[in-house]
Amino acid sequence: MGFLGDGVLRYITPFAFALSGVWVFHVFELPLPWLIGPIAACLAAALLGFRMRAIAPVNAAMRTILGVAVGATFTPAILSSMAGMWLTLLLVPVMICCVAAIGVPYFQKVWGYDFPTSYYSAMPGGLQDMLVFGEEAGGNPRTLSLIHATRILVIITALPFLLQSFWSADLSTPPGAPLTAIDPGQLLVMVICAALGWYLANLVGLLGASILGPMICAGLAAVTGILVVRPPAEAIWAAQFFIGMTVGVKYSGITVNEVRRDLAAGLGYCVILLLMTFVFVEIVYVTGLAPGREALLAFAPGGQAEMAVLALIVGADMAFVIAHHVFRIVVIIIGAPLFARLFAEVKTD
Repeated sequence: MGFLGDGVLRYITPFAFALSGVWVFHVFELPLPWLIGPIAACLAAALLGFRMRAIAPVNAAMRTILGVAVGATFTPAILSSMAGMWLTLLLVPVMICCVAAIGVPYFQKVWGYDFPTSYYSAMPGGLQDMLVFGEEAGGNPRTLSLIHATRILVIITALPFLLQSFWSADLSTPPGAPLTAIDPGQLLVMVICAALGWYLANLVGLLGASILGPMICAGLAAVTGILVVRPPAEAIWAAQFFIGMTVGVKYSGITVNEVRRDLAAGLGYCVILLLMTFVFVEIVYVTGLAPGREALLAFAPGGQAEMAVLALIVGADMAFVIAHHVFRIVVIIIGAPLFARLFAEVKTD
């Protein structure tokens, strides 16, 4: 029983709560039950004191499904349109600089965090990357984890309502054809793209290997006509479930003091991020560089996987959305340590 209590139970608990979250969201017809349901339920479990763990290899494997789904949309026509994205791509580093200029003082002056924690809390990069960089710089990894998990949770919860309110997006549409309607040969191609792409991307150390590797392989298969359909709806739902559960599990072990400080700081910062996102979306939309829906999904500072899910469900331009998120992550990964030093030097002068 000790082993069960200390080990296995921590893996079973998030599954049970995540499934209950899916059920509740279905019953009350709330948006994205397979994604937001597990997030909300696991957050509730954490606040009730339940200890939870995610199975990292399974979660990474589920992200390969999204990579294949995105890659399968890369037709020659879509690829040719990517050349016209350079103007909006240039706005990505501008937005990141604005985020740093506002976010770092917010965390330092308002909440009293040290500089490394403030800087890497403000950067809207991948959660794992920001934790690694922040901890190496002397930041608080627990605070970083809670703030970034809150950022993803709030963005993913807010976007469906915005998409429904402004663009009447149908979030109940199945994200793909049913499993029984897809040719077994196509399913085999998807499995090969997922496994081979993930392996090769890991081999060369590609950023976001579990998504980008399969995306590249599936994209090549789609362009050459080998892959002609997206993964089945059941696979996309499974990916949403595990991604949502992974976000929710990040709150495991949260204390009352952390709720008062770190969660509150993260929620306040999310308001800042959303307002800044609206500014850049408006710039893109008013100047005619992209439709509003695509601009919102491309510039919203959520996780790459979560944004891919939303873009798939609402039928947005996948190439446009993913290109901007990949570029954002690359800019942050490369620039974060350099700008952190620059920021620190400016503060001490």
